[in-house]
Amino acid sequence: MPNVKLAIIYYSSTGTNYKLASWAEEGAKEAGAEVKVLKVQELAPQSAIDSNPAWKAHVEATKEVPVATLNDLEWADAFIFSVPTRFGNVPSQMKQFLDTTGGLWAQGKLADKVVSGMCSAGNLHGGQEATILSLYTTMYHWGAIIAAPGYNNPVTFASGGNPYGMSVTVNQDGSMQENVREGVIYQAKRTVTVAGWVKNGQQG
Repeated sequence: MPNVKLAIIYYSSTGTNYKLASWAEEGAKEAGAEVKVLKVQELAPQSAIDSNPAWKAHVEATKEVPVATLNDLEWADAFIFSVPTRFGNVPSQMKQFLDTTGGLWAQGKLADKVVSGMCSAGNLHGGQEATILSLYTTMYHWGAIIAAPGYNNPVTFASGGNPYGMSVTVNQDGSMQENVREGVIYQAKRTVTVAGWVKNGQQG
């Protein structure tokens, strides 16, 4: 099976989705993928970041993580996107990046890419599913192939039971309320596997 190139693209203000992206990297590498972990550009004013110690610390801690570019989208066979919810929708930082993909879309360069999404929120019914589905709407326009975890593995239930993509609830102190690590690793491996099927079919 051809080597799958996976871009894990996240936005994180205080570290939760960076952690999810790191677990996804672990699973994808176990599945044999070549992986890039990338963040989208921060758009919030520096004054807002400076006023929140956790946000400021996370920005500093991840300053060496590369910022995602359109070239990374061309490079990858598959993507995993990880975002916090913002009122049940994709945060503006990720949306701005996605909104720059029109040129690639028009050239058909995003068609048949394999995509999966993950999410976090501040409470159990805080918009996780709506956010992942909103993210996938863009990918449907790309002509991408969604590789959701579904209920194909019991680990999905143990990780909170979201079939659209792993999601986690985060307390005010920043601690995750569900144990989603194994679910994220499974989702990453599934994404790589599906991308391998697609790539192998294209080359066959």
